[in-house]
Amino acid sequence: MDIQTRKLNFIKEVLALSNEKIMDKLESLLRKEQGDIDPILKEKLTSRALRANADIENGNVYTRTEAEAKMRGRLDA
Repeated sequence: MDIQTRKLNFIKEVLALSNEKIMDKLESLLRKEQGDIDPILKEKLTSRALRANADIENGNVYTRTEAEAKMRGRLDA
């Protein structure tokens, strides 16, 4: 399984979470690991997050159903 497929599967699992304790642990682990991220990569990730926030503010978003359909299309390709 390639990294992109693994990421998409992980995202689907995170979207389905209803246990807040698990979400807290995932966020904590991510923050801890990001401390070890290359500064250039961190800048790129920050830039991507800022663009995502701008998209949300401008209404350029997908519903969960639309996002899942897009992911299924990518996984089936």
